[in-house]
Amino acid sequence: MGGITRRQLSLGLAAALPAAGLLGCGRKPESQQEGTPQWAVSGRWRNSLDKGRDPFRHPLEMIDFFEIQPRDVVVDIWPGAGYMTDILGPYLTRGKGRYIAALFPSTGGAQSATGTLTEKYRERFSSNKKLYGGIEFSAFGPESQAITEAETADVVLMLLVVHDLMAAGIAEKAFADAFAALKPGGLLAIEQHRADIGNVQDPGATNGYVQEPFVKQLAFEAGFAFDAASEINANPKDDKDHPYGVWTLPPQRLTSPRGQPPNPEFDGTLYESIGESDRMTLKFRKPQ
Repeated sequence: MGGITRRQLSLGLAAALPAAGLLGCGRKPESQQEGTPQWAVSGRWRNSLDKGRDPFRHPLEMIDFFEIQPRDVVVDIWPGAGYMTDILGPYLTRGKGRYIAALFPSTGGAQSATGTLTEKYRERFSSNKKLYGGIEFSAFGPESQAITEAETADVVLMLLVVHDLMAAGIAEKAFADAFAALKPGGLLAIEQHRADIGNVQDPGATNGYVQEPFVKQLAFEAGFAFDAASEINANPKDDKDHPYGVWTLPPQRLTSPRGQPPNPEFDGTLYESIGESDRMTLKFRKPQ
């Protein structure tokens, strides 16, 4: 690669700040300073279920690894119920950045599970402009157009969604749309349930796990260059052999196949002891 990364630049600027600014009495610790990642992660607005996932998802470490800065334009493809939205939305709002949630295209109703999730997400993150004012909405799906203006995003997130994109048959489109949205030098940030290498990759990722070389190939084919990998979300206790796929583990804790009623006789003690899945955490860069 070559040149100075965005993360190195931000660290250099921080080091250049006048030392006098650190001498003031009564200065709040960084975790209490409004607008910092620490402030966002510890935010009182976050629910207890999401905070309980932090030891497995390591949001502070991910913000650092993915080089997300306060003024960035960040696009999140299929952000689910909003675990990271509740952190990055306030963080980027305070920093005058933009958080763009690329949701599954709405059909104008909530007749399906996907439609219900989309509508609930929009309602939740449109309700508090002071906290979430930097959040915008776009669409990503089989027939969607650009997820945002071309070459305007600093970071595109795909967090625990590559398997869903594969199941929908639109993984290649997602990577291509991410490439188009990013500025030259921008980052594609991926967190994904990690399959063991060796077997043939199920193209539909029906158990939720994906092999790391397969993800890298998707990125390479879209034009990205591999930048770095992190083991912050690794879990060696996860053997990837669960009766209902990755969804047997927390936080879903399925006790029967997806779409079927819960089985009250299913013993989930073993899967609770494993915790959340073993995950790859990767970043790819759009060439300058």
